[in-house]
Amino acid sequence: MEPHLRVGPGVAAGVDEAVIRTQVHTFYGRVRVHPVLGPVFNSAIGDWDEHLAKLCDFWSSVLLMTGRFKGSPMAAHARRPDIRDEHFAVWLDLFEATALEVCPPAAADLFIEKAHMIGRSLRLGLAVQRGELLPRI
Repeated sequence: MEPHLRVGPGVAAGVDEAVIRTQVHTFYGRVRVHPVLGPVFNSAIGDWDEHLAKLCDFWSSVLLMTGRFKGSPMAAHARRPDIRDEHFAVWLDLFEATALEVCPPAAADLFIEKAHMIGRSLRLGLAVQRGELLPRI
C-alpha cells in the first residue's frame, strides 16, 4: 500500500500528529517529576528532546501507521536493569490519566488500549529475557 494511502486505527478515533505530540509531551513531562518513574527515566535519557521526538514517531507508527519509528523498544528496555515489573502498572496508570485528560475520548481509549498491549508484550519479553519466566515450548 502506498504510504500516503495508509490509514491507521487512530484516524477514526480522531488521532493526528498534534494529539500524539500533546499526549507524549504532557505524559513524559509528568514522568520526569514522578517520584517512582522520574529517577528511572531521568537516569536513562540523556537528551529529552530527542527521546520525545522518537516517542512521537513511535506512537505515530502505532496509531497512524506512518512507519516513522525505527527502533527496538524491547532491546532499549532490556538494556535497563533498573526497569522493574512493578514500574509498568505505575507507568500505565499515569499514561491513562494523561490520555483521559488531554485526548478526545475515542483517541484516549485507543492510546490506552495500545499502551496496555505494548506494556504486556514488554513485561513478558523482559521477564523471559531475565529468566524470570520460562517461554512456552
